[in-house]
Amino acid sequence: MADFEGIAKQFVQFYYQTFDQNRQQLASLYREDSMLTFEQTPTQGAANIVQKLTDLPFQKVEHQVATLDAQPSNGSGGIMVVVSGALLVDEERRPMSYTQTFQLLPADGSYYVFNDIFRLVYPAGA
Repeated sequence: MADFEGIAKQFVQFYYQTFDQNRQQLASLYREDSMLTFEQTPTQGAANIVQKLTDLPFQKVEHQVATLDAQPSNGSGGIMVVVSGALLVDEERRPMSYTQTFQLLPADGSYYVFNDIFRLVYPAGA
């Protein structure tokens, strides 16, 4: 079994660093069968996903990862990754909590994002 926790940590670090610096460079992490659900809106295919991410209504973003959990997800080496944390957008200094779940699948000696689900987490009663 591959070091799924190490792979997950490397992936998360790379993903958020790339997202925060240049979202268009995330295209290599997705394939045509990849799906992103961003705040209930599903998008499929690498080009469509990157377009969705680059069209988000903010210029600057900073992700702060608080937790990262990973598990092997299938017999062919998939990895399920669940992240929670906070993000700051543009000049806003009050962080927003989020959770994001990735299903990574092996391909060509590396991994790609097959499933990606992103949700902002609002305080209870809000």
